[in-house]
Amino acid sequence: MNPAPNLVLVGPMGAGKTAIGRRIAERFSLQFVDLDQRIVEAAGISIPTIFEHAGEAGFRLRECEALADALAGEGMLISTGGGAVLDADNRALMQARGFVVYLQVGLESQLRRIGRDRNRPLLQTDNPKETLRQLSRIREPLYRQVADLMLDTDGLNPGQATASLTLKLARQWQRSEATA
Repeated sequence: MNPAPNLVLVGPMGAGKTAIGRRIAERFSLQFVDLDQRIVEAAGISIPTIFEHAGEAGFRLRECEALADALAGEGMLISTGGGAVLDADNRALMQARGFVVYLQVGLESQLRRIGRDRNRPLLQTDNPKETLRQLSRIREPLYRQVADLMLDTDGLNPGQATASLTLKLARQWQRSEATA
């Protein structure tokens, strides 16, 4: 058992962090926090608009603040954005305040799940497949670095992935009271 006050889901775009996260939060009586949605609500504008006006650096700053705020609580399931692991302080905070689950997904499944999503600024390129490949090369080692548990969601629908993850969490994670 690896006790932690919160669950944190990391992984690339399209891995199922939001869809699976909502279900896991309900199963474990946790408050669900979609970090990207929290950023949008705080900024009052969409993620593409944040990128347009503040760039990726401006978005990442907001992401750091939102993650720190969410992890200050207890009993949360936090669905992070794919790039939240890029910041070393974020990674340290996730590990200190959460049990981190890395949801893995293959490139083809990612493209099927998010290929037409216009709310993902990093994919607004001539070659989204190559962009996803490049992002994976940078981020995949960071996901592994912070992960307490990994689940491959390729070929699984949200219900199947939730069932599998529920069993793994029951064996490996125990909700704890936070230690300051």
